[in-house]
Amino acid sequence: MNASAPIVTVFGGTGFLGRSIVAGFAALGCTVRVATRLAQNAGACRVVRGVGQIVPFEVNYSDEASLRRALQGADFAVYSIGLLFERGKNKFETAHISQPATIARLCREENVPRFVHISAMACDKGTSRYARTKRAGEEAILSANPSATILRPSLIFGPGDGFFNMFGEMMRFFPALPLIGGGHTKFQPVYVEDVAAAAVRAATNADAAGKIYDLAGPQVFTMKELLERLKYETKRNTFLVSLPFALATVDAHILNLLPKPPLTPDQVESLKTDNLPDPSHPGLAALGIEATSVDGILPTYLNRFIAGGERNAVA
Repeated sequence: MNASAPIVTVFGGTGFLGRSIVAGFAALGCTVRVATRLAQNAGACRVVRGVGQIVPFEVNYSDEASLRRALQGADFAVYSIGLLFERGKNKFETAHISQPATIARLCREENVPRFVHISAMACDKGTSRYARTKRAGEEAILSANPSATILRPSLIFGPGDGFFNMFGEMMRFFPALPLIGGGHTKFQPVYVEDVAAAAVRAATNADAAGKIYDLAGPQVFTMKELLERLKYETKRNTFLVSLPFALATVDAHILNLLPKPPLTPDQVESLKTDNLPDPSHPGLAALGIEATSVDGILPTYLNRFIAGGERNAVA
């Protein structure tokens, strides 16, 4: 590896989106520090490029000195940590506000030229705690580091995603799935590799400093249409049953008792707001990225959910 190669520190680099971001920077020839609480968690990232290019970097998120060490000498930093539900010490306020704001400030103090933060689409309109803490995090970050770039992706899809894979698994075992609020909530799903490419381009493009980008795919779907599309790809006849928000909230309180709940009351609240881009914000095109449709991607990883098994995937 060239000693003069740019260095990037990725917080959350072991997650679904983070792994693609790590791979994107590695493809540019960067040395990538994968900041993680446990170095062994970065094992899957290390195989994407040459030996020594992907460097697991243990950090203690409650220790500023530890975070500072992860940033020293870096040319870029990306924060891609987000929570869908709270458990134990994992709180929305920490993961979405105080933690990234501290890292943004440390980037400025350590002269890291570019900091990119992964937020959430429509967080300035949502009423859920998830959305409100994401928005508060944006404000805290830009206050601490005005040159930071904010990326707001819509529902992210791709191999290993938490949406189509979760509902695909549920379709294996349940004859019906609920359409919360009638399934009318709108999304504009964005491909994970497009979001990763946006993070790389935002970090390496000085013109992106201080801007908020809304990252969306080329098609708008309602929740019902997304589940109908999943049924089509998996050749399943699962019933979709309308469930009012009030009843869904009651069910979510029960499901929230599970270690990894498929639905929480806060997620029900989030479905009351459409997940669509703000036309006043630049998007993928402004970063030179053509949005990828779900059409060519979903069949590549949903075949394992096909009724009757993968043998029928080409039927």
